[in-house]
Amino acid sequence: MGLVRWLALIAFVVLVACGGTPALIAVSEPTAEGRVRVSVASVELKEPSLPGYALADEIPLEEEGGLVNVVEAVLWADKPARAISLELTRHLSALTRVRVASAPWPFEAQPDASLDVRFETLLARADGRFQASGQYFVARLDGGRERSGFFDLSETIAQPATAQSISDARGRVIRALAELLAREALR
Repeated sequence: MGLVRWLALIAFVVLVACGGTPALIAVSEPTAEGRVRVSVASVELKEPSLPGYALADEIPLEEEGGLVNVVEAVLWADKPARAISLELTRHLSALTRVRVASAPWPFEAQPDASLDVRFETLLARADGRFQASGQYFVARLDGGRERSGFFDLSETIAQPATAQSISDARGRVIRALAELLAREALR
């Protein structure tokens, strides 16, 4: 078990021992709308690579001065990497109308492309924005053109910043990322 998971477990045990069970919050599911034409019929989405602070069950929140703390007594309802993978899969499927599935690929026929998303930042910022930045890679298994690119997206967090407003902003920024990936990575 990695250090981040041990720290999350210890934090959970401390919260429970102090008499309070932490609340769990799921990310809201804004619907991806529209239709984007892509050059593939199927896409495998690899598990997103997240920064260490974003892997934990706690909700990270940047304070003035850059220190990253957590929202007290509230945890993500699902493991962040798994949740983001499922959100991206759902949004990409809705936008592109092609077969999209998280790795490992569950179908017998191989996918046309493999999409790898690596986050550099996935954080509720002190300035009231939820930021997602990083890089994506598309490996074409059908012989098509491979692509890579960078992304830097942000959504406003309703103030005061609460677990719910951070969750809502994260949901919107992941939807925006799916739209960018459909338009730029899978074209």
